[in-house]
Amino acid sequence: MKPSPSPVSRRTFLHSTVAAALISQVGARAADQGKSGYIDAHVHVWTPDTQRYPRPATFTGKKDYSPASFTPEELFAHCRPAGVQRVVLIQMSFYQFDNRYMLDSMSAHPGVFGGVAVVDETSREVRATMKKLAGQGVRGFRLYTDKAKAEAWLASPGMKTMWSYAADAGLAMCLLTGPEALPPIRQLCVRYPKTRVVIDHCARIGAKGEILQSDLDQLCQLAEFKNVYVKTSAFYALGKKKAPYLDLGPMIRKLRDAYGASRLMWASDCPFQVQEDRSYADSIGLIRDRLSFLSADDKAWLLRKTAEKVYFS
Repeated sequence: MKPSPSPVSRRTFLHSTVAAALISQVGARAADQGKSGYIDAHVHVWTPDTQRYPRPATFTGKKDYSPASFTPEELFAHCRPAGVQRVVLIQMSFYQFDNRYMLDSMSAHPGVFGGVAVVDETSREVRATMKKLAGQGVRGFRLYTDKAKAEAWLASPGMKTMWSYAADAGLAMCLLTGPEALPPIRQLCVRYPKTRVVIDHCARIGAKGEILQSDLDQLCQLAEFKNVYVKTSAFYALGKKKAPYLDLGPMIRKLRDAYGASRLMWASDCPFQVQEDRSYADSIGLIRDRLSFLSADDKAWLLRKTAEKVYFS
């Protein structure tokens, strides 16, 4: 028979047990908060550290982005007060195929970030690259889309590999597109019906100011493909482009009626949503507080459950 523990060791044991229980309870509360908090389905982050994370010399876009820095910590200052606990990071364009900063941000904040990467569809290793990135938490791949590109993709071996592998692996093709590319995108959906497709920013309908019914009808018609999802996002860039963005309500309602809330997801498109006189609260507030036609269940899908299914499952 083992000797009874001394009073000191007994007190130490009790204190350790209580401490462990408290730590467990705090961890459980944090996990519950993460599962119940909102999800922002579209955010870009970047660092001013161009030595460690250089921007490729071949990048032909805008060289000096504003703000100069938008790190995860800077993002948290905007999203955490709004109740957003998880975020989908979208690879920033000037990093091109170098996804390291996004991946490092994901690794530094386990469970907080999902990821959408950019890969080279012309590479012979594109399938292996997608598989490797999926193992690092990436759940989607961004495609910069216009009508000519989308039409060319119908005959592209690399795109066939990407769309086919995405279907097999449950990954998403995330399309930054305008309404002019919706007809060839429809053809891609016909060809790859099992591939999950996410249309960013309402297909940028209303980016030129006017929300054309013909454009919206084309986007709504894609709802017949059960694996197509739409981000209701980038409100600062659509329609009147002015908070509280109520002019976008009819478009969001039509999309909800076509797709159901379970295939729509809200996103801020930060940091662009928080520049100049724009605020994070105005973006999330449109969905959370201002559209009376959205039920509590609709809001749960738009603000968390859809993005959770697509990017965190």
